[in-house]
Amino acid sequence: MKTIYHTSFTSFLRLTLSVIAFLLLVGQVSAQKSTVRTKAGDIKVETLADNLNHPWGMAFLPDGRLLVTERQGTLRILDKNNKLSEPLTGTPEVFSQGQGGMLDVALDPNFKQNRLVYLSFAEPGENGTASTALGRGKLEGNELKDFKVIFSQKPKVEGPNHFGGRIVFSPDGHVFLTLGERFKFEPAQNLSNHLGTIVRINPDGSIPKDNPFVKQQNAEDEIWSYGHRNIEAAAIDPSSKKLWIVEMGPMGGDELNQPVAGRNYGWPVVSWGDNYDGSDIPNPPTRPEFADAVIHWTPTISPSGMIFYTGKTFPAWQGSGLIGGLTSSGIVRVQVKGEKAEEVERIPLNVRVRDVEQAPDGTIYVLTDQSNGKILHLKPLK
Repeated sequence: MKTIYHTSFTSFLRLTLSVIAFLLLVGQVSAQKSTVRTKAGDIKVETLADNLNHPWGMAFLPDGRLLVTERQGTLRILDKNNKLSEPLTGTPEVFSQGQGGMLDVALDPNFKQNRLVYLSFAEPGENGTASTALGRGKLEGNELKDFKVIFSQKPKVEGPNHFGGRIVFSPDGHVFLTLGERFKFEPAQNLSNHLGTIVRINPDGSIPKDNPFVKQQNAEDEIWSYGHRNIEAAAIDPSSKKLWIVEMGPMGGDELNQPVAGRNYGWPVVSWGDNYDGSDIPNPPTRPEFADAVIHWTPTISPSGMIFYTGKTFPAWQGSGLIGGLTSSGIVRVQVKGEKAEEVERIPLNVRVRDVEQAPDGTIYVLTDQSNGKILHLKPLK
């Protein structure tokens, strides 16, 4: 009996090890694609840099170098030889827990004259609290000088989730900052705080006089729209000059919206998704006083990072919105026409995509959300 048992166990062990080896091989092969077939043709996917700690946002400098944030609290530069700098000095202290940390980076539209770089980040408060903040400093060499916070989300609360954080400059000279509701639900319906809102400010942090709730009692003047859950994707459509955002739903119900000044987008009263405990949330059409999504996704794509493509390298994508997807592991391409939109394609990359950016030459850069995060380069396969 012992001999039979030993033989059976040995065979089982060999079979198990073979299966594990096969699965590991398959995982390595499918971990990241080197080429991808799309409606724009076959695309080559190259790794330009790795060993980034959960990279979150990026922005190209006029000279072709790339600013990249890491969620742990650092800002680095990728040079034109694809070498990463050491972390820049002069950046703010961040609340680096859960989804919090250093978030987005954007250049002032007049960067060539003023050298100003904007950072969004989870700003630590007292007794373990935090909120999303926006600040700016002057880039000189490998230093961000005279960094100053120009907006802080109120109130600061406990918890490591839902910071939002995308920075978008509008063509009329204002700054949009997307904010999560910090996983607190109901405050997103209350105008007396910034949780679950999009705010609109001037580049120096002052408040535009035409914001929808200016001088309204018990409302924060910076608010542009509210009733949002967690927005980590936002961009201006160059054809309409209007802001589009993609926000994360709960269990299902990610939403593409064109946020209108003063509108309420319904969270947490309505949603196209359900609560994590499985309980139902009424669908938006049951409450017509709330603005409904232009597109909603179930299963979720977990949107993070967005651009409207304007380059010539991929003619089939011109005018399309390219949305990064964490759980969808690639890029979702949507076609926008006026106030309507539809998904037209998914570009599978087999990695968690945190941000998408268009390079000066019209190719695409992608950040992967990993402890060993990468900067990927998408270009035509010739």
